[in-house]
Amino acid sequence: MDEREERLFEMGLTPIWRARAIASVLEAPPGTSDAPGPKAPSETTVGAATGPQARATIAAAPRATPETTVVAAPREHEIARLDWEPLISSIAGCTACALCRTRRNTVPGVGSTTAGWMFVGEAPGAEEDAQGEPFVGQAGRLLDNMLKAIGLDRAKDVYIANVLKCRPPGNRNPEPGEVAKCSPYLERQLALIKPGLIVALGRFAAMTLLDTDATIASLRGRVHQYRGVPLIVTYHPAYLLRNLPDKAKAWEDLLFARSTFARLQSGATSQT
Repeated sequence: MDEREERLFEMGLTPIWRARAIASVLEAPPGTSDAPGPKAPSETTVGAATGPQARATIAAAPRATPETTVVAAPREHEIARLDWEPLISSIAGCTACALCRTRRNTVPGVGSTTAGWMFVGEAPGAEEDAQGEPFVGQAGRLLDNMLKAIGLDRAKDVYIANVLKCRPPGNRNPEPGEVAKCSPYLERQLALIKPGLIVALGRFAAMTLLDTDATIASLRGRVHQYRGVPLIVTYHPAYLLRNLPDKAKAWEDLLFARSTFARLQSGATSQT
């Protein structure tokens, strides 16, 4: 039994004929190893599958006809195959974490699905939860103004999304388990859009996409990579509303993003 087969067996996902073969060895009386029936696993295989946990797994294995197997595709693999409409439907009906019990609306994203730019924030706030759209209210208006200042249109040139698609109660920080359940949706959005540049808005988005706990100050002014896509970090608009002096730094970041995008596009054009 290789590592993958052993992992499937422990989760009760082994094909039924295989589970029965192991069960017959575990349950057979002494001296009956040569009795008719499925071929007994090797000593190494039996040793890996013995013990109370293995017996409980076999006992709990779903019954199936000989020609059927137990199949359970991981959730993230299912999401990774979705096109836009079923992806949005999946987000709307998601119950993978407890946030589904407190949300009013899911907030998948907004903008052009063929955009060259993708902006990623943290999670919906109260107004986003009410309207089902990211970055509305004061923070949304500030983001719109930031986009216009560098010649971008919210509806045509960018796609805007959050790491989480549901609002955490009281606008608290997302929890690791919530991020783990929701991240496949963001990854699929990025795969479908194929943006030329990602802009992470705020420390939490940067931490999630770059898998780092570094500060915004240390991440600004450099081009990072997320799965082969260039990524630039700047402040979240909600933070800028509370810390007005840092608007000048955010403007520097946007100019840097614009010049980086232009350089990337120029390089792509020269290669075609």
